[in-house]
Amino acid sequence: MDNVDVLLEPIRTSLRLVGAFLPRVVLAVLILVAGWLLAKALRFALVKALRAVNFDVVTQKAGIDPFLRQGGGDVDTIAVLGALVYALVVLAALMIAANTLELAYVTELIGRLVLFVPRVIVAVVVLVFGTYFARFVGTALATYFAGAGTREAALIGRLAFYAIMVFVVLIAIEQLGLGDIIRQTFLILVAAVAFGLALAFGLGGRKRAAELIERWTHAAPPPERPHEPRKPVL
Repeated sequence: MDNVDVLLEPIRTSLRLVGAFLPRVVLAVLILVAGWLLAKALRFALVKALRAVNFDVVTQKAGIDPFLRQGGGDVDTIAVLGALVYALVVLAALMIAANTLELAYVTELIGRLVLFVPRVIVAVVVLVFGTYFARFVGTALATYFAGAGTREAALIGRLAFYAIMVFVVLIAIEQLGLGDIIRQTFLILVAAVAFGLALAFGLGGRKRAAELIERWTHAAPPPERPHEPRKPVL
């Protein structure tokens, strides 16, 4: 009899573990299903709300949507934001389910992703409004200088656009929390491009630069005063 109890004890222990673990599995499955349904509802509500306030008009004018559709897809910025919110809620449900199952390592890993997704959402919003503002300023400057008769009005507008975009990209990178290495690398690349353009302009556009400087700095000669006839000396 004792031998039978010894043989049955591992089976009893396994059954007790399964009995204690099975409710957690059921609860984790329920959490995942509820999280999935909530994610779909929030994505639907966000997409509808953004389209109701004409957020797609801003993204279209900013040039983000045409850039996303260059690959032949039908994805726009609103769809990307909806997908990010959907992923955020699903990841949060996964984290809660993993915590229910006492999977500490999985919970910590998913928790890092949950903290990173909102940063991506903020970075996308910064890029949208920053690009829209950069295009607005560039177009306004080009229109103003064109009205003033400046021949390089379009060039000035493009330079203003790219200058603002550099700061916008840096702010977006800061929101992602990628660290100083990414920002320094980006600044090095921008400096290298600027140096290359300056060198190319200096080697190939010296004549053009001289003409521009001459036209900007050349002052018109004062009008000649008519010669008055000398009065006869009495």
